[in-house]
Amino acid sequence: MARILVTGGAGYIGSHCSRMLLERGDDVVVLDDLSTGHAESVACELVVGDIRDEVVVRKTLARGFDGVIHFAAKALVGESVSSPALYADVNVRGTELLARCAAGTGVRAFVFSSSCSIYGTPKTTPVDEDAPKAPESPYGESKWAAEQVLAGADVPSACLRYFNAAGAHPDGSLGESHDPETHLIPLALDAVMGRRPPLKLFGRDYPTPDGTCVRDYIHVQDLARAHLRALDMLLGGHPGGAWNLGTGRGTSVLELIHAVERVTGRAVPYEDAPRRTGDPAAVWARVDRAEHDLGWRAQHTAIDAVVEDAWRWAQARRF
Repeated sequence: MARILVTGGAGYIGSHCSRMLLERGDDVVVLDDLSTGHAESVACELVVGDIRDEVVVRKTLARGFDGVIHFAAKALVGESVSSPALYADVNVRGTELLARCAAGTGVRAFVFSSSCSIYGTPKTTPVDEDAPKAPESPYGESKWAAEQVLAGADVPSACLRYFNAAGAHPDGSLGESHDPETHLIPLALDAVMGRRPPLKLFGRDYPTPDGTCVRDYIHVQDLARAHLRALDMLLGGHPGGAWNLGTGRGTSVLELIHAVERVTGRAVPYEDAPRRTGDPAAVWARVDRAEHDLGWRAQHTAIDAVVEDAWRWAQARRF
């Protein structure tokens, strides 16, 4: 059993990871400012605080932890464009402070929630970890800068660059609850249920088989498992590194819409809209390195299975 601090553990991916840690018997404390997270999703001790507050961070870490899993961040691309200083402050300075304090209290493992956005528009697909880093938003820039901070920190770190997080806990107790919601699957499900206007399909003329964007949708439970694998590897003495997390395959927007229709038995109302600036035609991960180094592979590779769990949550949503 290890003692683990999970920052942002009241959020979407953080809550799934915290639950998984608890289920295997670890001692877990969540640090979250609840600006986007939900206290209802936390099943362990919750410290309400900001990762930029050095007093709170030091006081919490002084209680002694073996590892830190760091999810707390600002994560909206559009907001990052209008508020780049905020993203630098939270995502970069906050990570630096947390890592520095963690190193000072004997933490032996630091797992960081990074993003495929650090690659920008890739020149080739699938995207591997050595692809050029060319983020196209302050959000992506902040994630890449945070990785560089951790590379120079005095604590072993694993930077997990995941692609499109999706799905929900299979029992329907945890799932996506964002405001605003920007992820395609919950937007499509909400449109089916009449909670939102018709889904906007941004672009039908991309150089892909059906003309719509292609993305790699990775189930949130698979992401949580990868964080635990990286944590255990670091605690076992591995020096750290960076790994892509994805399924290794792409799903187009139209394919996803059809999956939602199969799962729900209802038509997805949608309307065509112009392309969005900066949307790559196709992005999916090469995951050989994670399979080799972490002994991890996505288990939920069928898009219908991902949508089924998201649909279960959408119907029984608790917060």
